[in-house]
Amino acid sequence: MAGTGFANRLYQGEANVNIVGRRKTWFIVAAVLVLISIGSFVFKQFELGIEFAGGTSFSVPAKTTSGQALTQDEVSQAVDRAIKSVDSGATIGAAQKVDSVGSAESYYTVRASDLSAAQAETAKTAVVADLGVKADDVSDDRVSAAWGGQVTRQAIYGLIIFLILVTAYLIIRFEWRMAVAALSSLLLDLILTAGVYSLVGFEVTPSTVIGFLTILGYSLYDVVVVFDKVQENTRGITASSTRTYSEATNLAVNQTLMRSINTGLVALLPVGGLLFIGAGLLGAGTLKDLGLVLFVGMGFGVISSIMFAAPVLSALKDQEPKIKAHTARVLARRASARSGDVAPRAERQRTPNATESDEAPALAGTSPRPGARPTAKRNTNRSGRPGGAGNRPSGGTKRR
Repeated sequence: MAGTGFANRLYQGEANVNIVGRRKTWFIVAAVLVLISIGSFVFKQFELGIEFAGGTSFSVPAKTTSGQALTQDEVSQAVDRAIKSVDSGATIGAAQKVDSVGSAESYYTVRASDLSAAQAETAKTAVVADLGVKADDVSDDRVSAAWGGQVTRQAIYGLIIFLILVTAYLIIRFEWRMAVAALSSLLLDLILTAGVYSLVGFEVTPSTVIGFLTILGYSLYDVVVVFDKVQENTRGITASSTRTYSEATNLAVNQTLMRSINTGLVALLPVGGLLFIGAGLLGAGTLKDLGLVLFVGMGFGVISSIMFAAPVLSALKDQEPKIKAHTARVLARRASARSGDVAPRAERQRTPNATESDEAPALAGTSPRPGARPTAKRNTNRSGRPGGAGNRPSGGTKRR
């Protein structure tokens, strides 16, 4: 019953999960993950595909002419021996098995360093003789690194233009602090996704670049949804003394939490099928690059919009003088209400924007203002001071 009750309150946006209040914890976790990702960039680096690094790719069938199956290691070793026979300094790179669409035939692709056309032809002949496969089934593909450089430059240009347009929209639609928080969340998403990609060791291909550009819009979509609710909850907040800006932001996160989770799950299910079923079970190796970057990027996008974007916005807004003064006023009133103390009149006069309902809890039990009609009669001594323990009424005064 308790779990059902919490799930219902979570769906209604009433779970009151303290996300923004623990922002220091999320910032520390994000910093640690970023350091791990940067360490992977520096030490493990990326496994660049042939489109970016250049070189020669050999395609070798997975079976010999007699029908015997070949393993990936056997094909890699055969290609390694073949290219070193024509160039002693040549090396091989990543190898993977690829299943032909609509056919039962499979083949291996092995990437090697850049070879001339004559060297590639000689290496193919050596592979055919070594593995016992058909000569017509072995092919090579020479790719220049210049093509990958052009793809990278175009992707960077597209990223810069995208960020400029998004920043302008967020500033016009919301404010510059929300734009900074959204871009910080997006940058975190990209760094962590790239870190996972580097740690896993998948090749960086044009599909990877397409996947990175795809997750940009998805990451910002969820952030904009959360910020729209934050703007609704914090409109005119300084005129009230019931909730701080951080608390209103946390309420907005709770109100959109189930929407973010549902949207993330709906988006991740087909991408997960693409990655785990298509690339993992069915062996469609050409899908794993795109599937991994989309799956990881979308997952981090949902998490960062909840755990990072809203806390960053709250931290930035808390530095604003008006919000800082409002927060101090709200906390002071709460402390006064808990202790039963009366706020000084000078403090009450410094909050002209507070509503009458907001003043009521803080002024409970205070003395009436000069000229106000008392709510109850009091015993007073001759000096006019309120009677209490030790202040006895005079002898001629009648008791009621």
